[in-house]
Amino acid sequence: MANHLRTSTSVLDVPVIAPGHDFETVTETVAQIPLSRRTPLGWVLGFLIGLTLLGGLTMALGWLLLTGIGIWGNNIPVAWAFDIINFVWWIGIGHAGTLISAILLLFKQQWRMSISRFAEAMTIFAVMCAAIFPIFHTGRPWLAAYWLFPYPNTMGLWPQFRSPLIWDVFAVSTYATVSLVFWYVGLIPDFATMRDRAVSRVKQVVFGALSLGWRGSARHWHRYEVASLILAGLSTPLVLSVHTVVSFDFAVSVMPGWHATIFPPYFVAGAIYSGFAMVLTLAIPIRAAYKLQDFITMKHID
Repeated sequence: MANHLRTSTSVLDVPVIAPGHDFETVTETVAQIPLSRRTPLGWVLGFLIGLTLLGGLTMALGWLLLTGIGIWGNNIPVAWAFDIINFVWWIGIGHAGTLISAILLLFKQQWRMSISRFAEAMTIFAVMCAAIFPIFHTGRPWLAAYWLFPYPNTMGLWPQFRSPLIWDVFAVSTYATVSLVFWYVGLIPDFATMRDRAVSRVKQVVFGALSLGWRGSARHWHRYEVASLILAGLSTPLVLSVHTVVSFDFAVSVMPGWHATIFPPYFVAGAIYSGFAMVLTLAIPIRAAYKLQDFITMKHID
């Protein structure tokens, strides 16, 4: 017990950022990673591995279109099979980015700054991956928008609004839109920093366009903070509501064992844990590869 208390106390004493750093050194260290350093060999290797896996996904989806969604195990009464597993998993890990950035911003937790950017990026890519499975679940993804989105048409054809698949469309699209805007707004000062430090003309133009004319004035910072708080206020209930809607894929079923009210809180709790686990899975290798131990400290990990 004494050793445990001593360890806990020592972790709490660890600062959010290692001593000896100020705003200038933090900016210089982080900005030189994309601007000055050469691309590490490990990054290239990881990119090639990811590209290979993407090729495997493309081949699998091509085989799915040729054969049918039965290869996923869909059958009566198994309406959702391999696709719902992946859909729920991707949506679950995508919640941590919004959770870290939005809720911790509202509670003014400064330690979020070291990991919020790639946590938010993880959310965007996770939602993109999750969207693959409901679309291909329709069997004809080229008609997915025609079937799933309500729009005026001459045939008077409308989606079945009592279907959880339609609820997923609205929930996930809303979550993706708010998360994308929240991520981009948070990056505007960072893009301006890259613009001011970039050497090549191409990088200056690209980062200048992305920074939207940011000059770091008091008015800019005031509007930035107001916009961030508004988006955080919108994102926080989305963290709870989106995975609740996802759980309705199971909960509104008439199948015994699935038709249960425990699924919404169960899914939300599982999403929070799995999302934070994925943030650690990304943060620890990035911390080691780019030597960011001074900025992602043991206090973040513990």
